[in-house]
Amino acid sequence: MTGAETLPVARVTELPTGAEESDWLVNPLWSRAGVGFLFGPPKSSKSWMGLELAVSVASNTPCLGRFPVEDPGAVLVYLAEDGLPQVRARITALCEHRSVAASGLDLRVVTAPSLRLDLQEDLARLRSTLERFRPRLLLLDPLIRMHRLNENRAEEVSGLLGNLRELQRTFDVAIVLVHHARKRTATSPGEALRGSGDLYAWVDSAAHLGKLEDGRLRLTLEHRAARTPPPMILELASRPDGSGTHLRVVGNEPALEEESPVNTLSARVLAALENRREPMTTTALRDQLRVRNDHLRRVIADLESQELVTRLGRAGWVLVAGSDGAKSTLPLG
Repeated sequence: MTGAETLPVARVTELPTGAEESDWLVNPLWSRAGVGFLFGPPKSSKSWMGLELAVSVASNTPCLGRFPVEDPGAVLVYLAEDGLPQVRARITALCEHRSVAASGLDLRVVTAPSLRLDLQEDLARLRSTLERFRPRLLLLDPLIRMHRLNENRAEEVSGLLGNLRELQRTFDVAIVLVHHARKRTATSPGEALRGSGDLYAWVDSAAHLGKLEDGRLRLTLEHRAARTPPPMILELASRPDGSGTHLRVVGNEPALEEESPVNTLSARVLAALENRREPMTTTALRDQLRVRNDHLRRVIADLESQELVTRLGRAGWVLVAGSDGAKSTLPLG
């Protein structure tokens, strides 16, 4: 027996119900007091999206012009790559679009030249700041500028993530980390997060911004405890005089097919491969056919077992030459 103090415990019926609290910070963009990442490739307006969330929560105005804030309150932001005049200009532009006064926002900007989440001294200063201002949302942009750890090593990033989770639980605050995505394609947006798989496992909410060929953006959301809404198409807009710059929703992508008879989807997969002269990856097939990934994989496995399709390594899938039901042979070239 060590005589150490015991951990606090409670019976299930003694736990808080949360019945009076919303599940959302901004519905359906970010969960209430949720931790996670806003991520994407370079120049995909991640900082604009982060500030959209911040200004919406602080002003209790709809995010992206349509999504309600269900847990408004104070906001704390730190933008490590932007000068303070640029931060002020961006926040002012978002306020102009909303017709709210920036001076009236309960939004504070950390002005320290650096903030290292892997240093106990800086972490203690962040804790004291959260305790003083009690924000509903903490925005940190970008994560890569706030530590010197190897993001690919779980044993290094796990401590940092654990510290942030402890801050989230202590202060009941949502934490949005802006981060980068890998260049290679992943099965789901969350799996494209750069670094250890611990990063993806840590999130309650994740928002991925991808760049489209026409310059617009695709916003894809994932939540630990809520259904994922369909992806949205965004664009960065402003008034004719250049003021009021903001992100806005310009459309939704069609919802993925929930169910499709296997034989029908099989025919569509074969037709898609027949019409291409080069292999197609599973991701390319999924995007073209607009079907669920798990459903498509089952169908492809079935077609492969029937020797109707075969995989050419990382290049993707092709029709098997001379197979029944296939009108073409392997792609040329």
